[in-house]
Formats: sequence, C-alpha cells, structure tokens
Amino acid sequence: MNSLRKLTHRLLAVLLLTPCGAAWAQWELDSEHSAVNFVSIKNDAVGEVHGFGSLVGYIGADGAAQLTIDLGSVQTQIDIRDERMRELLFETVKFPSASITARADPALLAAAAEGATLTAEVPVTLSLHGREQTLNAPLVLVGEKGGALRVFSARPLLVNAADFGLEAGVEALRAVAGLKTISGAVPVTLHLTFTPAR
Repeated sequence: MNSLRKLTHRLLAVLLLTPCGAAWAQWELDSEHSAVNFVSIKNDAVGEVHGFGSLVGYIGADGAAQLTIDLGSVQTQIDIRDERMRELLFETVKFPSASITARADPALLAAAAEGATLTAEVPVTLSLHGREQTLNAPLVLVGEKGGALRVFSARPLLVNAADFGLEAGVEALRAVAGLKTISGAVPVTLHLTFTPAR
C-alpha cells in the first residue's frame, strides 16, 4: 500500500509540472538528490525535522525557475502524523501542491554551471494553501561536473502559518495531539540538485 501511495505521489508530481516549462528547461531537478525540509516546534521546546518525498522542478534558459512540492508526500517519520498533516494542515484534497517560483540572472547561472560557487539574494514566490507570498531567499549556487547545479539556502527561510491561512490547521494539529503549543513560524531549508536537461 505504501509503495502504491508513493507511486501515486510521483505521478501527481510529474503531472503538476507544466509541459511548457519542461520543454524549455535548461536544468531539471534531480529529485533523488534534492530535499525541502521544515522544522516544527512543539511545546516551546521540542523541534522536529520533516520533509517531502516528491519534488519536481526546472530552471529555464532565461533563469525562470519552478519547484513543485507534492504536499501529500509529507514525511514526518510517523504515519498518523503524516495523515494529520495532509488532512488537517495542508488540506491536500483542496490544495494538493505548493510551488516556489523565482527568476535568477542567467549570467549567474552560467557562471555557476562552469564551476563557480556564488551567493545571491533571490526573491522567491511561495504559493501555498491558495495564497502567495514573496520572500527573499539567500541562496548558494555551486557548479558541479557535467554542468550540474546545486542550489541551497544559506540560512533557513521563515514561513509564517498566518500568511497562508494555516492557523486553523496548526490549531487542529495541536488539539488532536494534545500539545500545549505548536509554533506558527516554521524554518524551511532547500537543498536542490539540478542536472542539464536532455
């Protein structure tokens, strides 16, 4: 059953990547070597790291980038908590995915692809739960053999539940788990590997 769920999540993620984006991609996300993680803090003292099992993304020749996150693939290492996050927090029936879009300077990408290590503050738009917010993401770009790119956050991005209408979901999680508090501010980190599109 778990393997069927994973296959379904992967197929959904592929469908969420628009064909027009894939057609002009300069680099495609290597999902096996990429991660988006977030930290939940409960009872003001206990932090836990979570992530997602299904990511799809690309960077275009003009620097336009998109990352699609299948929210149904959330991984907290506890099955019942995964289910609660899908149903109570993300409401994946209505909002199955989140996306991050950005536009980087093509010259910056070209330099990184040739082996340079560069840092840049890049405005990224996060679309989550039917809302959008633009955040400034401090990113490190590292060029690797064969023109591959690694992109990772220089420091965590802080995502506030209230900005995306997730307060009720956080409160529902707190209540069902019998906790005193769950922080509404969530640190998010990115570690993405892109390979040249074929």
